[in-house]
Amino acid sequence: MTRFDSVFLALVVAAILQGLAPIAVAGVGVGARSIRGAEVILDGSRALLDDKWTYWLGPRFASSLPIKWKIVEDPVDRGTVVMTDDPAAAGGKYGAADIVTKKAYRDFRLHVEFLVMKPGGNSGVYLQNRYEIQVCDGDKTKHGMGAVINETESPYPIYTGLGKWNAYDINFRAARFKDGKQIAKAMLTMYFNGKKVHVNQHINQVWGGPNSGIDGGNDGGKGITDTPGGLKLQCEGHDVRYRNIWIKEVDLEKAETDFKK
Repeated sequence: MTRFDSVFLALVVAAILQGLAPIAVAGVGVGARSIRGAEVILDGSRALLDDKWTYWLGPRFASSLPIKWKIVEDPVDRGTVVMTDDPAAAGGKYGAADIVTKKAYRDFRLHVEFLVMKPGGNSGVYLQNRYEIQVCDGDKTKHGMGAVINETESPYPIYTGLGKWNAYDINFRAARFKDGKQIAKAMLTMYFNGKKVHVNQHINQVWGGPNSGIDGGNDGGKGITDTPGGLKLQCEGHDVRYRNIWIKEVDLEKAETDFKK
């Protein structure tokens, strides 16, 4: 084999290996730092919680400001985190003490980290205070962990389990309207703990009724309106903890949500 052949072979092997290797995506996975242009909206501090968030005043709201969710020590790493603990939601009464960002969003790139402390721990991440990405230990159904609730299968095997941090990374495109009529459904692509689990997934409706979020009471949840909404975190009387949440507003003109490498 000549020197030229050896170099050529080495280049071919390198190209093959590069094609087989996963291509990293910036700002994805547990511990990911915020990407350029993103805003940190929850860092485990009381100051940011009170500055960026408030209660969702839905039909079942039963708490009162200031936000009763607790700031507690991170059970894994240094620092503090936010715990979904509010007496108003005891017994799984969702909608009684959910928190939502004061700012509303249309299209966005989102990073959320959560940890479930006890078996059956239940919460939820609501995009635009409409569409729930489920957080529920032990549930492997379409209503379960990592599912676009009731619309996709649960990627449950990717969940790290109790007492460990998990990350959702989401590219979200809001529903589109023309002359007051919906012409395109909401859509998302999502990574769960660094693995792509939903790609250009359409979202058909709001689930859970009027207590669940914006438009939940409109035409059985199918009456989506052209109104931006905040990011909401659900309180169901369970010990679920959140940290390192950041969001970047984007404009996804094209109906495409897959992440750019």
